[in-house]
Amino acid sequence: MADDYLVRIGKLIRDARQHRGWTQTQLAEALGTSQSAVNRIERGNQNISLEMIARIGEALDSEIVSLGYAGPMHLRVVGGRRLSGAIDVKTSKNACVALLCASLLNSGRTVLRRVARIEEVYRLLEVLNSIGVRTRWINDGVDLEIVPPAELDLAAIDADAARRTRSIIMFLGPLLHRLDRFMLPYAGGCDLGTRTVEPHMIALRRFGLDIAATEGQYHAVVDRSAAPDRPIVLTERGDTVTENALLAAARHDGTTVIRNASSNYMVQDLCFFLEALGVKVDGIGTTTLTVHGVPKIDVDVDYSPSEDPVEAMSLVAAAVVTESELTVRRVPIEFLEIELAVLEEMGLDHDRSPEYFADNGRTRLVDLTVRPSKLEAPIDKIHPMPFPGLNIDNVPFFAAIAAVAQGKTLIHDWVYDNRAIYLTDLNRLGGRLQLLDPHRVLVEGPTRWRAAEMMCPPALRPAVVVLLAMMAAEGTSVLRNVYVINRGYEDLAERLNSIGAQIEIFRDI
Repeated sequence: MADDYLVRIGKLIRDARQHRGWTQTQLAEALGTSQSAVNRIERGNQNISLEMIARIGEALDSEIVSLGYAGPMHLRVVGGRRLSGAIDVKTSKNACVALLCASLLNSGRTVLRRVARIEEVYRLLEVLNSIGVRTRWINDGVDLEIVPPAELDLAAIDADAARRTRSIIMFLGPLLHRLDRFMLPYAGGCDLGTRTVEPHMIALRRFGLDIAATEGQYHAVVDRSAAPDRPIVLTERGDTVTENALLAAARHDGTTVIRNASSNYMVQDLCFFLEALGVKVDGIGTTTLTVHGVPKIDVDVDYSPSEDPVEAMSLVAAAVVTESELTVRRVPIEFLEIELAVLEEMGLDHDRSPEYFADNGRTRLVDLTVRPSKLEAPIDKIHPMPFPGLNIDNVPFFAAIAAVAQGKTLIHDWVYDNRAIYLTDLNRLGGRLQLLDPHRVLVEGPTRWRAAEMMCPPALRPAVVVLLAMMAAEGTSVLRNVYVINRGYEDLAERLNSIGAQIEIFRDI
């Protein structure tokens, strides 16, 4: 391997490590090597095997290189262009991953329509395939067919794929019905700080699931005599916690009441899917869900997940930041009403069509046209709340929106330990963001964006926010190693190009 390649790889590793917030010593400990070895690797002074590069990429949750490709994917963005026309919102990432996990409840054939073809889905499919589930893309690769085996082979699980997604934790609910003992690798995914799994354990313990976490694995044992004898009260109104409790309750022979449940979009989609499986769920859209479980589920089911409100917010933010007129079609309005109310307060000029139903027949959609607007900073701070409040995943987009508004906006991202820190990457593009503490950022606008070359933040939504700012900045920017964006968005660069952006995908190793 040529010396210049070693230097370039070393720089990628160093940037990925720094974005993860790790020291060389911490990376060395994760790899079982010395700090001096990591230092030599980052300076390009040590030969490095593809196996070691892959191990480093796994430790940092960063695609340093991709076997079979020329290297990690980067984006070259020619900014300062106006967007125009119309773009459709894709199906929900978070609903799709929940439904993939829920397919393990069913002994029959499951078909999911218009599944998001994203890295998060691919990782879950790799895990499902490794334990014996047959999956295939049908109807020209638009829909996904899932057929489970009679017996799952958890011993053969693809641990590398499992560790690259947090969604693997939602296997716990379905698996406790199929196996008395099993192991799952620790969950991974975005670097958003420590997020405890204890709320999951509290809910699932009521169904007899006992978890010991050792040596990078969840060791699960199921007590078949256990059953919820009173309502399950979730200690946090989390989306995945609620979904796990629903998945456990779906095949429990009896009625389960779940209180302080999330009523967010992906939870509603899961409830609609469970109803298609024959599981009755009362209280959909509220914080109290009553599940009438079915001990055995063996049906052929066909279900269409609804559209993604967070992607819809991404596209609205793209129009706002680039001062464009754009129509975003198939917006799940129920899950974006608070965001639009805040934007109206800030001065956003927009129209919406009459409501119509998504393909699931339940979710309400509109077409939303956004026009260039003179925005003012909101009087109140921007902060997330459980649905029907402002969506947790939409908070980062307000950093870019606030940056083009007149005045100062306080953003309080209280849910995640360190996601707010990544928003300050906008400063490298001309933003004026002041980090007050790990959860609060003060944004001052308006901003004169400028082009820059930078590493992609390791958290999905802040990464897209950086991309949107690059689209607004005059000149050519480079966003390196965008695997994290591909985890949550399907063909985002190509779709933005279809409405006037100029984004080139390239690889350099």
